[in-house]
Amino acid sequence: MAAVDWFAPAEVAEPAPRRRARRPPGRRPGGTRPAGGRPARSVRSRRGFTHRRVRAHVVWMILFALLLFGVVAVNVAVLRAHVAVSQLDQERAKLEARNQALASELSAASSAPRIEAAARRLGLIQASAGNTSYLDLSAPRR
Repeated sequence: MAAVDWFAPAEVAEPAPRRRARRPPGRRPGGTRPAGGRPARSVRSRRGFTHRRVRAHVVWMILFALLLFGVVAVNVAVLRAHVAVSQLDQERAKLEARNQALASELSAASSAPRIEAAARRLGLIQASAGNTSYLDLSAPRR
């Protein structure tokens, strides 16, 4: 059944044939009241009741559509945040790898064998332990 059929099927969309006027309940043809002495309760219009019912269904459908729209909007926001976090994780991993490579280069550049080889190329030799003396360059105490 199509959605259009729910709201206005062809039988309901056409104007209803005119009915002859009904007399109000509780009145008799001579203008007298029923035996209880009080008028009968008024009957609610069936048409007003169905309009309210249809209106209520439309309101609920609109509320449901808004709720679904909100759920979709939240899902889109979560997906965008997830993509941003994934990109940041990849960038962090690249930076950590670069830092490790730089630390490796630094340790290789400051290693003792490399420094000794550079000193030999410049003509420096290592001093013997017995020939080593120290100078005290601090200010004399008074």
